[in-house]
Amino acid sequence: MIARIIGFLVFVSFTTCYDSATLRRAQKLHATTLLIDGHNDLPLQYRSRGYNLDALPIHTNLTGIVQTDIQRLRQGGVGGQFWSVYIGCNFQDLNAVQATMEQIDIVYQMQHRYPETFQIATTADEVESAYASGRIASLLGIEGGHQIDTSLGTLRMFFRLGVRYMTLTHNCNTPWSDAQSEAPVNGGLSDFGREVIHEMNRLGMMVDISHTSHVTMRDALDFSVAPIIFSHTCLYNFVAIERNAPDDVIFRLQANGGIAMVTFVASFMTPNGIATVADVVDQIDRIVLLAGIDHAGLGGDYDGTNSLPIGMEDVSGYPLIT
Repeated sequence: MIARIIGFLVFVSFTTCYDSATLRRAQKLHATTLLIDGHNDLPLQYRSRGYNLDALPIHTNLTGIVQTDIQRLRQGGVGGQFWSVYIGCNFQDLNAVQATMEQIDIVYQMQHRYPETFQIATTADEVESAYASGRIASLLGIEGGHQIDTSLGTLRMFFRLGVRYMTLTHNCNTPWSDAQSEAPVNGGLSDFGREVIHEMNRLGMMVDISHTSHVTMRDALDFSVAPIIFSHTCLYNFVAIERNAPDDVIFRLQANGGIAMVTFVASFMTPNGIATVADVVDQIDRIVLLAGIDHAGLGGDYDGTNSLPIGMEDVSGYPLIT
């Protein structure tokens, strides 16, 4: 409780330096600028409710229930969203492919239910077209290599369904790639792991190295001929955990052409797990320092965590960063 009070006082002190005119300027900028967030777990919230769209009527304000709804996406100025079609590691070697298909399906169901708000996008042109029409471009990202069940054919079919990035691991090793939270078994990427990256490069599916071990991150950068992404990460420089990206990997994004999208998980940002908007900005600034401004992005991880910066508790908060 004391920590929460201290954090609130820090936030109040931080936000007093902004007047309403400054915030309006930021909101105006967001109204005319395409903001794409790299990671949102709303499909998982639907899964826990039996994929019943009526159980989460996102055309209404769902504050206190989930962190994402249409009203707050609009307030946040979100023009494009990568929806995470995530299935936990407990599905590995079971029905991970089926469960991933169900996650993909709910994103399509969202688009069909709210066609005036969402438009499925699989190319940059389609993202820009959706944004020009006033819709939020809906993109798909798989959050774990275990979800292809060690099958390149499955990977290819997911691409045909619109998946445009895959995180090589989640919090578990796959038979071909090492994660950040388990003892290594592959020494980074195996030979098949390199085949996966080759096929993703060939297809045009982005390689996401969030959640991977640091060795896997470096292997992916060594082997990929296309830009690498972190769909949602923080930096090892601030909190020294394997989940966070080390400086040398961020530095290499400049030559690779990749991007590190900062996640808003407070426990990854500060050692005590209490964060403010200023801590988000500090993460961005360090990426800019190491790799350049073209290589910094945002990947909030909304509806995938409850550990969020004060003032950034839902998708409406992006203008505060600006």
